[in-house]
Amino acid sequence: MKRIVSYGILLSMLLFGCGGSGSGTGTSGVLSNASSGPNETAEIVTVRPTAETMSLQRLPYFVGISEVTAGSKGISMNLVVIPPGAAAEPHLHRGYESAIYLLQGRVETRYGPGLSKTVINEAGDFIFIPADVPHQPVNLSSTEPARAIVARNDPNEQEHVFPYRPQEDR
Repeated sequence: MKRIVSYGILLSMLLFGCGGSGSGTGTSGVLSNASSGPNETAEIVTVRPTAETMSLQRLPYFVGISEVTAGSKGISMNLVVIPPGAAAEPHLHRGYESAIYLLQGRVETRYGPGLSKTVINEAGDFIFIPADVPHQPVNLSSTEPARAIVARNDPNEQEHVFPYRPQEDR
């Protein structure tokens, strides 16, 4: 049976704490029960976000896959929008990596100590941000939004977003 989670249900789950709040007790690398065969009780989950939420980075976000929405234990995947001319708040993801696919737009990402390094990406680029690297994506267009799919090895990725103050690192 396929399970579909709508944004209204997701919002209720987030506001009222339903759907799990575990922090995961990951193991590294090896499946502990590789010979057990297929998981016959598992279900495929479809999430259809119908409204945006504001991320801790101060960007419009469409929550996709997470522990809350899909029961994931080691990954999240969301759609982030950077409005025309806008930028995320400088931040880092403590202990978690990010993989990004830029769907639309051109984005300059400032990163590293004091945000002293930059890279420019455009639609079609895959981007990897290692854990604990401070960064700040900036939409280079003043007229078009930038859109990206963001995946992290954190099922509760917004709980591990930390503000970064570049002036303290210079």
